Amino acid sequence: MPGLHARMAARGGDFTAAVVARCAAEVPFYRELPRRTLEGEVTRSITAVHELLLRALRQDGVMDPGDLTRLIEWSGRRAEERVPLEAVIAAYLVGAEVWWQVLAETAEPEELTGAGAKLLACLHAAMPAVVLAHRNAQEDIRSEDKRVRRALLTALLAGRPYDEPEEAAGVSVAGPHEVVALSFEPNPPPRLVQSSLEAHAGVPVLVDHVAGIALLPGGCDLPGLWEALGKDVGKGHRVFAAAAPAAGPGAVPAAAQEAGRVLELVQRLGRPPGLYRLDDVLLEYQLARPGDALLRLAAKLDPLEEHPYLLETLRVFVDHGHNRSRSASELCVHRNTLDYRLHRVTTLTGLDPAVPAEARLLQAALVARDLV
Repeated sequence: MPGLHARMAARGGDFTAAVVARCAAEVPFYRELPRRTLEGEVTRSITAVHELLLRALRQDGVMDPGDLTRLIEWSGRRAEERVPLEAVIAAYLVGAEVWWQVLAETAEPEELTGAGAKLLACLHAAMPAVVLAHRNAQEDIRSEDKRVRRALLTALLAGRPYDEPEEAAGVSVAGPHEVVALSFEPNPPPRLVQSSLEAHAGVPVLVDHVAGIALLPGGCDLPGLWEALGKDVGKGHRVFAAAAPAAGPGAVPAAAQEAGRVLELVQRLGRPPGLYRLDDVLLEYQLARPGDALLRLAAKLDPLEEHPYLLETLRVFVDHGHNRSRSASELCVHRNTLDYRLHRVTTLTGLDPAVPAEARLLQAALVARDLV
């Protein structure tokens, strides 16, 4: 189609201008680009695609292998520039629509069917290659992003210099943070957890999915984060989280240790899923230090070993804040029965739950028993 090729070549300026204008008006990514970028790199790319389509008009085959290679190379470059795949596809489809409109205005009736078939054949050959190339490049970028972000988090947790990995990751770690230790039963896909964390925080989040440690910005709504994780990973998962504040990057190692110890403690104690801080388990945290004192404290309840119903009664009584009515209701017994059992606890252990000092000792002994 040499005549049509010449006429379409003369319309190159109209084609390029129309595609740039429509992309800027209809595609959100291009709408946000500065004018100089639209008039520069974007216009050059559309002009190159116009030339490719012109060559397809002139040749017998659908698309020259060299042209397909160039399309793949351009797609990889767009991915490296962080152009979203949906924006790339939208731009190609806008270009195809404008090309057809220009064809309809320029071609003779007998030329239009063949030219339209060539356009569709070009799209059929180009689009799968463009999508595959873009996705492969995006996966390479994601892998590299994960590597440098993991290196940054590793440096922060170890208290090592982090300037170089911070620059490579393109993530600022200045200012306060919340270090969060996470545990899931069972484990969900890491990508799902990453997406949930970043959607809630609104920024890229550094996560070590193997160690279960995440670094979130200070002031983040952590109770809301725990609820969001529970919804995102699904009802079949139990989500445990422990958080500790870090005033700055230098405080991250100590905060990570604190969060990890709190998480381990609440799981050892059989606490329900939730978000915990050190203040929630201060007594338990202190008692968890190994030593003779912990063993002797736990031994205070040894006389109840052969009376499991008395241990259960004491635990319910403590859990309900020494409220007799609520404790009796929980145990499904009469209050007189509850009082009798508590009296038996006093007789066997020598500690009276009605005496504040001895009640605190009994509570601590229950915790120690759970820990040894």
